[in-house]
Amino acid sequence: MTVMLWSLQKARPLWITNLQEDETEEMEDPQSPGQLLNPALAHSISVASCGNIFSCGAEDGKVRIFRVMGVKCEQQLGFKGHTLGVSQVCFLPESYLLLTGGNDGKIMLWDANSEVEKKQKSPTKCTHRKKPKRGTCTKQGGNTDASVTDEEEHGNILPKLNIEHGEKVNWLLGTKIKGHQNILVADQTSCISVYPLNEF
Repeated sequence: MTVMLWSLQKARPLWITNLQEDETEEMEDPQSPGQLLNPALAHSISVASCGNIFSCGAEDGKVRIFRVMGVKCEQQLGFKGHTLGVSQVCFLPESYLLLTGGNDGKIMLWDANSEVEKKQKSPTKCTHRKKPKRGTCTKQGGNTDASVTDEEEHGNILPKLNIEHGEKVNWLLGTKIKGHQNILVADQTSCISVYPLNEF
């Protein structure tokens, strides 16, 4: 449940955070007797192209976005979109568009640009300002249910895309194939799924 920023020259961590310490929201929710919360086990980390923003997906279903500020990090954003653990997070190249994949079989695309830029405190600014268009997505050769979900579920940040993949996501990657942006997804099956992102 910890995330660390390491100095490879000194071979020691410079900064450590416990993901469970920021769980005040969950404590406010009414819990029925015997209901257990998923622990905030860190499953996946992705660093944005600018190098000083990274995201972390955790077992509690939350995605957290941090900014590296010298020898420490500061959490910029935290939001929940998956009903089960977030198994994968992946920033698309040259943007603050973030792909997330979950144990709930969903793939989501988030635009963290406005939130990250709004909270910019570092004098060195990243130049990822391109605003994507809202789009839809279809799965090749499988069940499709891609839609934009409601703001109330996720707070300040909305998913731009919600794909019902159907299987637990073990790995995902945003990449260009023949000039078009795609999502590659590996799950529990022996096949790689491809979702086109022509609008983004």
